[in-house]
Amino acid sequence: MAGTEKSVMGVMMAAGRAWTLERSDRRLVFASGDEMTVFAEDGAFRVARHREPAWKVVLGVGGPVEAVLGGGRRVGGAGLAVPPETEHVCAAAGSYTAFFVDPWLLRPAPGPVPLGAGEVRRLLAALGSPVGGGSDTSAAFAELTRVTGAGAALDPRVEYAVRASMRDGDGAARIGTIAAEAGLSPVRLRALVGRSVGVPLVRLRSWARLRAAIGRLGDGTVADAAAAAGFADQAHFTRTAGGLLGRPPGSLHAETVRTARTRTPGRPPTGPRPSIWRCGSGPTSS
Repeated sequence: MAGTEKSVMGVMMAAGRAWTLERSDRRLVFASGDEMTVFAEDGAFRVARHREPAWKVVLGVGGPVEAVLGGGRRVGGAGLAVPPETEHVCAAAGSYTAFFVDPWLLRPAPGPVPLGAGEVRRLLAALGSPVGGGSDTSAAFAELTRVTGAGAALDPRVEYAVRASMRDGDGAARIGTIAAEAGLSPVRLRALVGRSVGVPLVRLRSWARLRAAIGRLGDGTVADAAAAAGFADQAHFTRTAGGLLGRPPGSLHAETVRTARTRTPGRPPTGPRPSIWRCGSGPTSS
């Protein structure tokens, strides 16, 4: 397992990508950091039934958020933390900010965890504004672990397997090769990953590719992003996004005008924030 020179934190995609896209009716913002990825939308939205192989934390800015689980059970609040592999429909009544966090980095929970208005305000304050690449994902993650609790450290063999299987682009290794390098059989490796991460390696690999493609939407077309991330074609990207996010990539990109190209997120900028980041404000456009 030589070459595992850095923490497993942030292996889902290379940190430091950010974009802001303007549509006729809303603004969409993406920013990635070492600990998590942030997506924000300046308007209400509802996604179809899906399962993310990661934690999703949705913070209501313009209104409450709600998840509809199997059997029609509803869970909602000012914010909501949805554990990995939870099948659900999710809706935000107004502008929102969402965190996507690797599944092993937060303490496991049996189901979605409602967040109070005070917790949402503290998380948004810690994040700062992703607009223009100014988010502080490290500070937001630290605040999030105070709310949810941190996950346990991974077995070094599992850490290596996760990193190798989720490497960006065509550099991702095959599971059989990863198992051999970790000194395990593929069956044993899958069992270890399942027990400590709770998500199969094949789904982690698909999630990593999806996140990488979305991170490239600020650079060009949906087809360009799909090719750069290693999808077979745009249709493959669309199917994966529907199953893992509940929405097609075209809903993030169609009829958009780029207002900020990919850049490295830094510390939050000084001065007043746009209304999309003020907890309790309504959408800035309709």
